[in-house]
Amino acid sequence: MKPRLLSVKELAEELGVHEDTIRRAYWKKAIPAERICRLLRFDLEKVRRAMERKADGINSQRSATGGASRRRAQRPRPRLGKTGASIAQKPRGKK
Repeated sequence: MKPRLLSVKELAEELGVHEDTIRRAYWKKAIPAERICRLLRFDLEKVRRAMERKADGINSQRSATGGASRRRAQRPRPRLGKTGASIAQKPRGKK
């Protein structure tokens, strides 16, 4: 049987999600698609298999507890030199 290719709208209705979700997944290369000129077409079976593989990968990964294993972003050090913020300015007097 020849695979039936679905448009973005048809695939979104089939999966019960918004059309933008389908496009985002395609741009992130999370689901396979075929380009026919400027049109995107999806094989429903290939998309479901890709989604199952993605779900299996997510379930098998361990998550960091409390973010303890993640490296924290370091604050940038102030520049060394004469900048407006580093020069102590005298308060202006009344004229």
